[in-house]
Amino acid sequence: MREKFGVIIVAAGRGSRMGTKESKQYLQLANKPILVHTLELFQRMDFVEEIALVVGEQDIERCKEWAKEYSLSKMTSILSGGKERQHSVVCGLQSLKSEWVMVHDGVRPLITEDAVKRCCERALVSGAAVLAVPVKDTIKQVDEAGTIVATPDRKSLWAIQTPQAFRRALLIEGHECAIRDGFLGTDDAMVVERIGASVVVVEGEYTNIKITTPEDLPWAEYLLAQRQVTKGDISK
Repeated sequence: MREKFGVIIVAAGRGSRMGTKESKQYLQLANKPILVHTLELFQRMDFVEEIALVVGEQDIERCKEWAKEYSLSKMTSILSGGKERQHSVVCGLQSLKSEWVMVHDGVRPLITEDAVKRCCERALVSGAAVLAVPVKDTIKQVDEAGTIVATPDRKSLWAIQTPQAFRRALLIEGHECAIRDGFLGTDDAMVVERIGASVVVVEGEYTNIKITTPEDLPWAEYLLAQRQVTKGDISK
């Protein structure tokens, strides 16, 4: 890939749906914190030149220790996040110097380099690209009473993932506009869409799960173990 990317890893949330005292990004997965698995993935990618990690203020010190322990040399800044995820991304953006950037959830530790590279390559052409997978289930739209009011065509529905890749100037413009308008989006693509820019969907992988609830952890353990077995078979 001809360009280098900076990465914002967003990990400032508490994750109440996990039901644990510890924030989900710091729970153990195969003897390492989930967040460390995620950071190590981007550390290994040749086209990543810098990583900004955004966490809760109370977690900065332990993340600094992990940067040393796990040799995370590309992690150039560890920042305190904002009130909302969107504000945390802005904090990360301000610390990066790369012309091209990605935003990734700290609790998606199973993303593959191939998927990230596909997303980045499309972003270099279009200015903005996101990973996503086609929705498998039939989706129903319901009203406040729980009554079905519409059934969207499944062919047009995609479940959006991270990373999401952008020209840095475009993402900054989108976030500045969102702040000015008091708009809160559920992902970074939304703030770019609002300023009239096109965002391209790149097909990702169903294994790129976001660890959110207790049942996600054993599934992530299984996927990680399968991946390690495959690597072992290849090396023989």
